Amino acid sequence: MNSIKTFIRFTDKLNNKLGAAVSWLTGILVLIVSIDVFLRYFLESSFAALQELEWHLFSIIFLLGAAYTLQTDNHVRVDLFYSKFSLKNKAIINLIGSIVFFIPFCLLVIYSSKNFVLQSFKIGETSPDPGGLPALYILKSILPLSFIFLLLQALVLFFKSLLTIKENKDN
Repeated sequence: MNSIKTFIRFTDKLNNKLGAAVSWLTGILVLIVSIDVFLRYFLESSFAALQELEWHLFSIIFLLGAAYTLQTDNHVRVDLFYSKFSLKNKAIINLIGSIVFFIPFCLLVIYSSKNFVLQSFKIGETSPDPGGLPALYILKSILPLSFIFLLLQALVLFFKSLLTIKENKDN
């Protein structure tokens, strides 16, 4: 029981720090988009690398921010019935959802993206666009990495739900 609580604290702290780091990327993304708009509309100039950097930063923010979003319970959901449930019933739903959907999906993405990333590293994949960014394989490696963080947070959700059910909290 103690090791489960240690795992929960460690993972929550890890994903909290990751979320804080990723949040800084949103400011950088806004700055880069602003520069791109200024260059395009006022100086009539554009750079493929700058536009690709925008897409890459957005991808990184979206992927690496997912675990933090799960930790803070801010994912979008249809909340017609769930919000009216007791704490114990919410925990049961979260437990079942974690086991049946969330954890298997994370494992599937991690497994299926492995060769995708390895192949990209092997060929030293870069942007197909002239003037684009090099090292596309670094961005592609974010996919399985982000799902590892998401898997850890899904396990935390599972364990927290299990502890809530076990303690029979029904506030």
